[in-house]
Amino acid sequence: MPAMRTSLLLVCLVGVFASAGTHARTVYRCIRDNTVSLATAPEPGSKCEAKVVADDVAKVPNLWGELGLIKGTLYEREQDGKTVYSTRNLPGSRKLLQFSVDTPPGEPAHVGLGRVGKARLDRHAAQFRAAAKKTGVDDAWLRAIAHAESGFNETAVSPKGAQGVMQLMPGTAKEYGVADPLSAPQSIDGGARYLRDLKKRYRGDLTLVAAAYNAGIGTVARYGGVPPYRETREYIDKVRTLYDRYRTALGTMPKPLSAAK
Repeated sequence: MPAMRTSLLLVCLVGVFASAGTHARTVYRCIRDNTVSLATAPEPGSKCEAKVVADDVAKVPNLWGELGLIKGTLYEREQDGKTVYSTRNLPGSRKLLQFSVDTPPGEPAHVGLGRVGKARLDRHAAQFRAAAKKTGVDDAWLRAIAHAESGFNETAVSPKGAQGVMQLMPGTAKEYGVADPLSAPQSIDGGARYLRDLKKRYRGDLTLVAAAYNAGIGTVARYGGVPPYRETREYIDKVRTLYDRYRTALGTMPKPLSAAK
């Protein structure tokens, strides 16, 4: 493979450059259907953002926005009379090569500390009922978030600094007047008010609510929807599963077939 193609491949994967010098390159980070691709020109049908990156390994950002092993294929195609390289298989593309690479650190969301399990109605029941009544946020949704976040542990502290039952970040706790994030009543009340505001912001779209709770409002805005973090996507799936289980346990929906196992 020519050296130029090798360099373009590295740009498209993680922005690690093989070429020498102090030149800069423009890579387009394109999002479609909540999936990310990297290309050397804007992709038709995708929302693309230009990223200018210098040929300096020490300063290269994680353009994927996701940690871990990334596997895929690099394609080339003709677009507007030019050869374009992309990690998305668009019409007219030709397969160039397959790749497997570990991405460098990016901006991962905070880690949820609770594991998926059976609904637990005995934990802080009065506090959840009171917060649900006060804010209008579904009791089952509050419990699902708390279960996913901390497993209802009021003393839980995440590596990112999230605290308490609802795993409020320090800035969020301060904004909502939560003086003691490790107090279960305060955490649940503050978390419920935060979730109420997120529901208003996203017009009741609980997928975006969960994404913002996990990764932050700014991250959701930056990606125009659910960010491409593996952790956030797994978190959303976890919360959805728990929400169904709590609605079933609280008698607010028919028991799903999956829960009958």
